[in-house]
Amino acid sequence: MPAPVPRQRTGSPVAVPSANATATDCAVAHRTATDVTANPATETQGGGYVTLLVIEDDPAGTFTVPELLGSAGTRVRIRTARNLTEAERLLTDDVHCILVDLALPCRVPNGNSGDSGGPADELAVLRHVLRLAPRHAVLALTADADAERAAEAVRVGAQDFLLRDELDGRLLSRAIRYAVERKRADTAQVKLAESRLRAQENARLERGLLPTPLLQGSDLRFAARYRPGRSRALLGGDFYDTVRTADGTVHAMIGDVCGHGPDEAALGVELRIAWRALIFAGLCGDELLSTLQQVLEHERESDEIFATLCTVDIAPDGRRAGLCLAGHPAPLIARRGEAARLLPYENGGPALGLLPNARWPRRQVELGGAWSLMMYTDGLIEGRTSPGGERLGQDGMVEMVNRGLAAGLHGETLLDATVAEVRRLNGGDLTDDLAVLLLDRDRDRDLTR
Repeated sequence: MPAPVPRQRTGSPVAVPSANATATDCAVAHRTATDVTANPATETQGGGYVTLLVIEDDPAGTFTVPELLGSAGTRVRIRTARNLTEAERLLTDDVHCILVDLALPCRVPNGNSGDSGGPADELAVLRHVLRLAPRHAVLALTADADAERAAEAVRVGAQDFLLRDELDGRLLSRAIRYAVERKRADTAQVKLAESRLRAQENARLERGLLPTPLLQGSDLRFAARYRPGRSRALLGGDFYDTVRTADGTVHAMIGDVCGHGPDEAALGVELRIAWRALIFAGLCGDELLSTLQQVLEHERESDEIFATLCTVDIAPDGRRAGLCLAGHPAPLIARRGEAARLLPYENGGPALGLLPNARWPRRQVELGGAWSLMMYTDGLIEGRTSPGGERLGQDGMVEMVNRGLAAGLHGETLLDATVAEVRRLNGGDLTDDLAVLLLDRDRDRDLTR
């Protein structure tokens, strides 16, 4: 047997009768209300529309409401459904509130009488409505003798309950407004909780992806600072790592994936993890960078994506190192009794991902007995010397570090002062990711400390 088609009321929406309206006026107001679709963007404030879906099985459709939202001047659109099948057809996004009669026989669509609650579940019809309309405010209507069941309806998920014997327009008016606002508040609270949980999970994930230096057994000291250019991000396209292999060699690297965003950050993490694995596998110099380029080529989303990289391998005695540059700025070294300066950067190779058969020569560098080695990404040197002024550049950075060393700064203090000064000169936050790594050795008490 086909499901009955709900009756459509015609006419324009009317203002709800005032508090002194007669019962006849109220019935007329109900009968002339329309169930035509309202604008989904219309809200309940400022004389807007409220659409109420009433689910009750009165075959004559005579459910009347004496006065709805009259004090606010809000017009009411009423839709009635005699069963859950009709209710599902009439339930649209512009419905603000649902009033469901708990005494309605639970003949749910597809013939599943009782639904999840079973045949003995007195709230089966309400449970079905809540599943059918998870984003809508719901009011439960019951007889005065069923006050306990009405309270249980609220515990199940309804925003409020109404007793049929006590129902009047003023009470229904308040109940609808309360239910709608409470549903909005509950929905906002759930979204806020989900957003906070997602942010916490992302923060834990990003922190977990940042490297933990593996320098056990080395006399080198390590410090690093990291500032992603993306707003509220913990991880950017810059990456770095430091590990010590079984032969006592300390390997350090720093790199920068072009672009700014989560995809670049993810690629930077992949390259860092690949670098660590390849170092422990015994690769170094050109062989290491060639393999990393293969990783980049396989993992990048576009052939236009490339990455710069600087890698050093410091001998077990700490007095010399091998340096490879792949389109990356050269490190800065400060030796005892000498001003900080850049390491030689001639004969470096191109950035990873630019040339398919590129080579990256390894250059031997003498470090000395006590030294500080600073590796950085271009976010440190591309800031402005003043808002709208020239770029800081490598020379400006060297001068800045030398001023810090002359003032007795060292380690993390030196890094903090350098990053803070770069931001101050730039006039605020930097637009590019920034990473700085500092390794130093103090065999005979480094005079820079």
